[in-house]
Amino acid sequence: MKYAENILETVGNTPLVKMNFLTANLPCLVLAKYETFNPGNSVKDRMAIQMVEDAEASGVLKPGGTIIEGTSGNTGMGLALCAVVKGYKMICVISDKQSKEKVDMLKAMGSEVYVCPTDVSPEDPRSYYATARRLSKEIPNSWYVNQYDNPSNSKAHYLSTGPEIWEQTKGKVTHFVVGVGTGGTISGVGAYLKEQNPNIKVWGIDTYGSVFKKYHETGIFDKNEIYPYITEGIGEDILPKNVNFDIIDGFTKVTDKDAAIYTQRLAKEEGMFLGNSAGAAIKGLLQLKDQFTKDDVVVVLFHDHGSRYVGKMFNDDWMRNRGFFDDTATKAIDLIKNHIEEPLVTVKTEELVMHAVERMKNNNISQIPVEDTNGFVGSVDETILFRAIVNDSSVTSKPIKEVMQQPFPIVDGNTAIEEVAKLITKDVQAVLLDLGDGKHHIITKYDIISGLR
Repeated sequence: MKYAENILETVGNTPLVKMNFLTANLPCLVLAKYETFNPGNSVKDRMAIQMVEDAEASGVLKPGGTIIEGTSGNTGMGLALCAVVKGYKMICVISDKQSKEKVDMLKAMGSEVYVCPTDVSPEDPRSYYATARRLSKEIPNSWYVNQYDNPSNSKAHYLSTGPEIWEQTKGKVTHFVVGVGTGGTISGVGAYLKEQNPNIKVWGIDTYGSVFKKYHETGIFDKNEIYPYITEGIGEDILPKNVNFDIIDGFTKVTDKDAAIYTQRLAKEEGMFLGNSAGAAIKGLLQLKDQFTKDDVVVVLFHDHGSRYVGKMFNDDWMRNRGFFDDTATKAIDLIKNHIEEPLVTVKTEELVMHAVERMKNNNISQIPVEDTNGFVGSVDETILFRAIVNDSSVTSKPIKEVMQQPFPIVDGNTAIEEVAKLITKDVQAVLLDLGDGKHHIITKYDIISGLR
């Protein structure tokens, strides 16, 4: 009989799968290293085992100990598999931008999960880097993995992923393309492949908000490049020791929108239900088309499974709310179709200024139409109210009709967006859309900007 002694023995030996549709306009053969076939459904299973086994061998991870790691979810899953099989406790520290599915997945494997804010510096004690380090100091018999700087991360891919790609392509691979986060995959695979053939090109996929591309090209760590981004699993605001920039031939950056759209396209056009970093990887590969010739064999590595993103990149409402759908907006009705059911917030002429201020605050809006029994007779916005209150604080107890301006213009649903935009001026902050049957909806500057982008 042929069987694995435990689930960890099933890690590795993942297939190469030919890309057929999204890469049809490229001159080369594109093969996907399909890492979701690992038991934890990601490439991170490989380095999780390597890091644990090396820690056991060195004595830093002792029997009955606690494994602690800051993770975007996938490394945590690989470590959780190790913890279950080998009898350790597992604590995962994750950032709040990661999908709910990842958090639930880690808890399902028996891990304790701490969720930390994304929009803080790595040095901030609230960051998931700092939190993981702190917990490892506070908890007895614990081991902080630190996948970013742990050399066993790159070692795992040098020993397994790289040799697999070389063998599966019979040494014909000419380019390796992969998203870069901790740097272990690109550095380990790249090092092995270049040892076999120094002419192989290694390309990293980066995201906007990350420092990798500019640092690779200039040697400058530019903090101005660091800002929050949505794409998961790639990019960093630090320089992990596992990123060997000497191995990497170049980077290309992919936007959050393109990464999300191509994550969906992989499923719908290739039948590949993959994670967010795969969308970034395939879009980045397409951006590199001028690097490839008809004789090239390009291997792109896909990190993880789409099941971890069903509430995000595979959720149409989530995509639409972030402007990630290329829906063509041409008419006024297109601008508010995603929130057409929201009621119009108004204020009556005899209501007090303080009522308008409170209503704007409670509804998180910047402007309100003013109406009486005959219809719309005026409007106020935050600028008008600000000036009025600064000039006379007692105005808050006066009727809104004493500070209101002209009513917002009214358009119908078929009015062209360009015509709606012309109605917005310094003094006119919004437009009302007539929905019929006495119903109206407000169109703001933000709605127009979203429709025209």
